Amino acid sequence: MNIALIAHDAKKELMTQFCIAYCGTLSKHSLCATGTTGKMVSEATGLDIVKFLCGYQGGEEQISARIACNEIDLLLLFRDPLTAKPNEPNEANLLRLCDVHNIPVATNIATAEALIMALERGDLDWREIVNPKRSIN
Repeated sequence: MNIALIAHDAKKELMTQFCIAYCGTLSKHSLCATGTTGKMVSEATGLDIVKFLCGYQGGEEQISARIACNEIDLLLLFRDPLTAKPNEPNEANLLRLCDVHNIPVATNIATAEALIMALERGDLDWREIVNPKRSIN
C-alpha cells in the first residue's frame, strides 16, 4: 500500500514515535510525507520515505494530487485541533478527497493505531475488490 504521512508541528514528535513503534509494519509499504515530517520520521526510523514539500509550501497539495490520482491508499494526518492553521481549507480539501476516493484516513493516534492493526491483519485488502484497477503494493 501507498501510505502518506502528514503531521502538524505540535504532532510531529507523536508521528515520529508512532512510526518507530510500527516501523516493522510500515517498512512493508511505500511511504511518502510532507517535508519536515518525512525527514524526522526517516531519520528516527531509517524508513525509506518519499519527501514532498513542507506542508505550508505545498506538500499537502502534492499529497492531495496523488490522492486524486489514486496513488495513495492510506493517509495518516496527525492534526493539532487546538491551534488554528492558516492552511485549514487545504486540509478540508484533503479530507474531502479521501472521502471521494474511499481512502482510509486517521487524524489522531487512536485511529492510526486501529488502521495499522487492520493493515497488519490484512483487513484493508477490500480496496482491491472495490477498485481492482488500483495499483496496491
